[in-house]
Formats: sequence, structure tokens, C-alpha cells
Amino acid sequence: MIRGAVIFTALTLASPAQARDPVFNIPLDCTLGQDCYIQKYVDHDPSPAVQDYQCGTLANDGHKGTDFALFDLNAMARGVDVLSAAPGRVRAVRDNMPDISVRDPDAPDITGKECGNGIVVDHGGGWETQYCHLKLGSISVKRGQKVLKGTPMGQVGLSGETEYPHVHLSVRFNGQVVDPFSSDPDFTCANPNPRSLWQKNIDYIGGGLLNVGISTMVPKFSELKQGINSSGEFTTNVPALVAWAYVYGGRNGDIVKIRLLGPSSKVITQEIKINKATALFFRAAGRKQPKGGWPKGGWPKGTYIAELSLIRDGKILAERSISAQVK
Repeated sequence: MIRGAVIFTALTLASPAQARDPVFNIPLDCTLGQDCYIQKYVDHDPSPAVQDYQCGTLANDGHKGTDFALFDLNAMARGVDVLSAAPGRVRAVRDNMPDISVRDPDAPDITGKECGNGIVVDHGGGWETQYCHLKLGSISVKRGQKVLKGTPMGQVGLSGETEYPHVHLSVRFNGQVVDPFSSDPDFTCANPNPRSLWQKNIDYIGGGLLNVGISTMVPKFSELKQGINSSGEFTTNVPALVAWAYVYGGRNGDIVKIRLLGPSSKVITQEIKINKATALFFRAAGRKQPKGGWPKGGWPKGTYIAELSLIRDGKILAERSISAQVK
């Protein structure tokens, strides 16, 4: 996440339909919605408030790029390639910063190096892209090197000003920020541009469920960020059964609905209201082991199903279900 003033002046930007403008691919070797997602967009609001290109709040104040994120740190450890979004020539490289969350008390001073390990690619005609927060030691290109669209250049990391694994992609024209989702400053979220700079259409998703699960206790937030098993097999004497949802892009007024169904009856249903915009969070609900259960106390044997949903303005924005066995 890179902060700073986003400048949208009276630039005469070419329409994406014109041949002289670059057309970009996503900068990660992943499939959006399956193993990666967009955590934040460019901030279009010049005030301390935030507004993404769809009038949503999936941005930071002054956010100057698009954050393509991984679901958890385990995915980062396995390795996900950062790809050149368009053909060009590498103009700058930095690869000497550790992978550590800015929230970690041992995090180093990153003043002036908020991008972390990064790459800048010149696409010609005044266009360039910048790729931030790459994994230490992963960068495989050098200054002056030509790259094609889709050339692997490094891997997703946790360097610089970030607390979750992602690549921050900034697009600039003549040094000024351009939102590839809405490249013409004459358009606003109330009057959107029907074209973008992406080669393939990318649907706007203003929040969702990164992971859901059933466990025997409320998980720790650090465990969800690392990546944990979401279900399994439990014995009849486990102390509790808890359904949980790991969520991104929460807005004030959103509701996380949690239902846990047992083999013959409802275990719990709970609706939890979110009272402020939150980039990443989780909610959980469950019950302690019932008395007089199977056969002398404990949980009835069988299949337990957790149904979890994120609700916004009375509509389901995302929903998932998962099951576990009690034996």
C-alpha cells in the first residue's frame, strides 16, 4: 500500500481504444477470485476521505495504485510470480529490503522506501508501471532489460509499507497517476468510463470472503493471515464448535451472517454488524459442547455445515459454505 497525493489534473489522456495507449494484463500469475484478489484501488477523492472508481471505499487516502493480493502468507511462501503488465524496458530495480509487516515491532524504518523491493518498467510514450512489495531476493530482471507482457520479474512479498502479501501496481502517464480502471479524468464514479486499460475485463468486487472454516475455538487473526486449515474431523468431546469468516473490504453497516448446522438441528445463527470500514477482519460464532449429547455428553456424530455470508445494503455480496465431520 503506497500513500501520497493522487493527482488528477486536466491531462489529455488518450482513450484506451487508441493504439498508442498500453493495454495491461494483471501483474500476478494467478486467477482473480480463486487464488488472488484486489484489496485496494486508486483513491479518486482529493480530501481525507477515500473513494475508488466505483464510489466505494476500497482504498486508502491517497492510494496511488491497485493492490493485487494473495489470500495468506502461506501462498506467498509457496511463491507467486509478479509479471510485467505490458512490454517495455526495466528502468529501475530495488531488491534489498526484508519481508516483514509494517505492524511488526521489529520492522525497519522504511522512510523514502515505502515501495519496498520494486521494479519500474518504461513502456514508451510517457507510460510506465511500478511494482512494489516484492519478495527479498526474488527479482530476476535488471535495469535496461527488455521485458514482454507476462515476463516473470520476481515474486510477491511483504517488503516496504505493507501488512499483507501483495503487489502494488502503479500506472503513470508523464509522471502522473492513472487509474487503469478509469483512465480518463473527465469521468467519475457517478459518470463512469465504459472502457479501461485492461486487456481483459476485470469485474469490480467491493469486498468478499477470503476463507471460511469450522474449528474448535475462535482462531487468532495472525493464524488467518498466515493461512490455516478451514475444516477437518473432530471427536464428540471437543470443547466447542466455531464457524468463522475471514473478510476483506468491509464497509460500515455490512453484516456477516454465520450459520452452523448440525446433523439434526441448528447449532447457531448470528448476524454481526460491522461498524466501520475495515480492509481485513474476521468474525466468528459458535457454541460450547452441549450437555447430554452423544452418548454421554458431547457432540452428536455426523456432518456439520457452516454457511457464511457478507451482506451489504440487504444483498448478499459473497457467500460460502464448508463442512466438517464429528466422529
